[in-house]
Amino acid sequence: MTRARPLDLLAPVLVFLITAAAFLPALLGQFLNWDDSTLFTRNLAYRGLGVAQLRWMFTTMLGGHYIPLTWLTLGLNYSLGGMNPWGYHLLALLLHATNATLFYLVACRILVAVIDRPGDGPDQPTGLWTVRAGACVAALVFSIHPQRVESVAWITERGTLVCGALYFAAVLGYLRAAEPTGTLRWRWAGIVSLAAFAAAVLAKGLALSLPVTLLILDVYPLRRWRGRWRWALVEKIPYAVVALLGAAIVLMARTRGSHLSGLSDYGLDARLAFAGYSFWFYPSSVVWPIGLSPLYEVPLRASLLQWRFLAPLLGLLAATLGLVLLRRRFPGGLAAWTHSIAVVAPVSGIAHSGSQLVSDRYSYLAGLGFALVAGYGVAWAARLRRQGGLSGWVGAIGAVGVMLALMILAASTWGQAGVWRDSETLWRWAAEQDPNCATCYAGLAEATLYGAGGGRARLDESEAYVRRAIALRPTLPFSHSILGTILLVRGRLDEAEASLRTYVRLAPGEAQGPARLALVYLLQDRPAEAVPLLLRARQLGGRTASPIRGAGGDDRDEPGADPEFTRALRLLEDHLDDLEYLGQALIQQGRSDRAVPPLRRAVALAPDAPGPRFWLIRAYEATGQAALAREQLAVLRRLDPAAAERLGLR
Repeated sequence: MTRARPLDLLAPVLVFLITAAAFLPALLGQFLNWDDSTLFTRNLAYRGLGVAQLRWMFTTMLGGHYIPLTWLTLGLNYSLGGMNPWGYHLLALLLHATNATLFYLVACRILVAVIDRPGDGPDQPTGLWTVRAGACVAALVFSIHPQRVESVAWITERGTLVCGALYFAAVLGYLRAAEPTGTLRWRWAGIVSLAAFAAAVLAKGLALSLPVTLLILDVYPLRRWRGRWRWALVEKIPYAVVALLGAAIVLMARTRGSHLSGLSDYGLDARLAFAGYSFWFYPSSVVWPIGLSPLYEVPLRASLLQWRFLAPLLGLLAATLGLVLLRRRFPGGLAAWTHSIAVVAPVSGIAHSGSQLVSDRYSYLAGLGFALVAGYGVAWAARLRRQGGLSGWVGAIGAVGVMLALMILAASTWGQAGVWRDSETLWRWAAEQDPNCATCYAGLAEATLYGAGGGRARLDESEAYVRRAIALRPTLPFSHSILGTILLVRGRLDEAEASLRTYVRLAPGEAQGPARLALVYLLQDRPAEAVPLLLRARQLGGRTASPIRGAGGDDRDEPGADPEFTRALRLLEDHLDDLEYLGQALIQQGRSDRAVPPLRRAVALAPDAPGPRFWLIRAYEATGQAALAREQLAVLRRLDPAAAERLGLR
């Protein structure tokens, strides 16, 4: 490719700006009650870039992931803007727009290799403008597709964006280092490629399939495979070593930090059904991104003989057979298809974990080949028009069609980004997409419960949602936790205890179970029974047994406080939600004086969260501390004017 001129920079700049514009609604998003609470709002360990934080980032497997480089970007976010979600979303948006630009550069190199090869059309070299037009379309099909929204608008998904940037850098380095008829030049480009791949694995395991992708590129479009296949394999050994080490780390993290489904949960038949469904879902969603949801819940039972799984399997086999038969006339289609399967295979359900069957976030790298196919179509048509093989009006209609398609994608992405604005909007949308999704109703119940000052009507609504979730899936632990919390806040403590005991039985390894059950005993004035449960919760959560001083954020105990109650309160330490629910329930019991310490501590833990502050104001008002109430009210009016208005104070 020739040296870039100033005008040549216009295309990547446009890709960056259009991508950023499509995701602007994501900047209004909040922290969600789906992993964001565990990873960020309740997590003090990542906040900053000091020695303690860095040590934690490079040793933790929180959430079943080892992602130290991703944690570095999140620690930077906190250092620059604290817990304001706007800053997290801004960096995510900028990362994704950067990835779109990097993919544009990748697409330019690949399309030159495709179009300027004998056998793919006229032998004369194409003008660079046709390549750039195709690369622009490829980059935008990737970047403004609504399936990207989950990775950009969900703060938890930062790892995909960081991994993506390093993945594209690794591919660019490889394309620069690879000679079409020679060996891989292990100079700076090749070394940068390998180093970027290793870094991508430390950002998220999504990049592990890169060695397979590089082999696909060797076959087509680089055609380095002909006569040199043994050497092409040898070249991939360093990449394979990195991939194997990364896979071992990923497996260790999944085993320690999340819940891999056993064969007793889903047998071989079910796992093959999941894999076939996954391999079909991602390509089909690229073409028809309708009904996208935050969660596609895994069914309780699955079999290849169920039509839900048999139909995608038949489609998968038919598409694969067709692309194999057309491999000489349409090699790019088979290459894109193979790349998608290679990327999706590790998360296809063969080694299943979590509540999802498939997820939009896994399409981030899987759909790159199909975006390149779209870009190739545009570049091929542009070249044909340039050479006079396509009439002007046909070319104009085609150009208008491409622009309309991109506008539809951008509009869909804009709307989908709004779905991720807050927890209630997110789960309400998910439940609408799948009325039988138990996890969606449980998430919606928690979202409505957590809203500051919801009152009785909101508690009724929340309880109805969670009972719907339990009816759909009685063995879902999360639902029983939410129901127990609702009953606790409503003062129905015996019922709350029964629900929380069910939660502890279904999820014995979760720290939240014994911690939430301890709240029942505290509200029943049985702190001596609560303390062992809180110690157990600290053990399950990986915390030490030495609590902080002063649950209210200072070193003073409340005058006349029960020593056992004070000890239990200190053991709650950084259990943000438990502190808030305890304070809320104590207010409902008419014991606002006891509600003040846990609520003060909750506010200290999450100064930007309106919920704890709302209830602290209620407690101050009930105990006659009007000056303190007004002081907190001024802050709440800035954080959440609607919540402040519901207090009815002046």
